Amino acid sequence: MKKILLVLPLIFLLSGCRLLDTYIGNKIDYADQKIDDATNYNKLKEVEDTARAMIANYKNDLVVYETYKESPSYEERSWAQQAKIRANKTANSYNELIRKNSYRWKGNVPADIDSNLEIVR
Repeated sequence: MKKILLVLPLIFLLSGCRLLDTYIGNKIDYADQKIDDATNYNKLKEVEDTARAMIANYKNDLVVYETYKESPSYEERSWAQQAKIRANKTANSYNELIRKNSYRWKGNVPADIDSNLEIVR
């Protein structure tokens, strides 16, 4: 009988600790999830903003290239060649960015984000 009286408080103490641990654990899991969600949103926004900026740079370089590629002026053809090089570097970097981060959209890519930028030939 004495053993039972000694063991019962211990059982209650341990079960109370388990309940407290579960409660605290759930609070921590919820807080971690909120942090993960905020981090994921911020990273997705950063990737989208970077992609949009790269698309704008690519299109600007394409305009310069198309405008001056057949110019009679050597200097203007040089501008076109430099713009083509920049556009291709941007396309390579952009395509890599999209490849590495495509999972972030979960198949729901914004309409203004291209899946691929073509290399200028």
